[in-house]
Amino acid sequence: MTQLKKVNNASYKTTININASKLKQLMWYFTNIFFFKNSLNISSGLKVLLLKLYGAKIGAGVVIKPSVNIKYPWKLSVGNHTWIGEEVWIDNLSDVTIGNNATLSQGALLLTGSHDHTKETFDFVSFPIVLEDGAWVGAKAVVFGGVTCFTHSILGINSVAETNLQAYTIYKGNPAVPVIKRIIS
Repeated sequence: MTQLKKVNNASYKTTININASKLKQLMWYFTNIFFFKNSLNISSGLKVLLLKLYGAKIGAGVVIKPSVNIKYPWKLSVGNHTWIGEEVWIDNLSDVTIGNNATLSQGALLLTGSHDHTKETFDFVSFPIVLEDGAWVGAKAVVFGGVTCFTHSILGINSVAETNLQAYTIYKGNPAVPVIKRIIS
């Protein structure tokens, strides 16, 4: 009988490049806690200003609701008139690019990082996420690293996108599958 290999976390390797000093990371950690994750801070304008100070590219008319968690603002780009709902988590260990007029509904998760489950060392891997113009990620939905949500695609409530979402298409389920075309009147 062949003995199967096992994961060895003691040999774990990471390939992440944070692109910020330890001081900048520490300062952002506390800024994120007090001004973003804090449900008492309702000022979207202040959040936009802080993100820009930390290197995020943020367009005009962006709305950021309370209790949002952003890992690294210097790896975030958001277009004009995009809405980021309550309790959204942008876990951007790699770049996250969000287009114009996009929507992230309550509790949505953009998750760029994972692990290579095929390796004994369980190495960390991370891939960028792109939400094109007009894309909508529904409440409690998850978008994995490496996924592009093409223009005006929708990921339904509680759905999980592990592959690209085609333009003007609505997806639902885990894993998300196309269910209907999006027609805007």
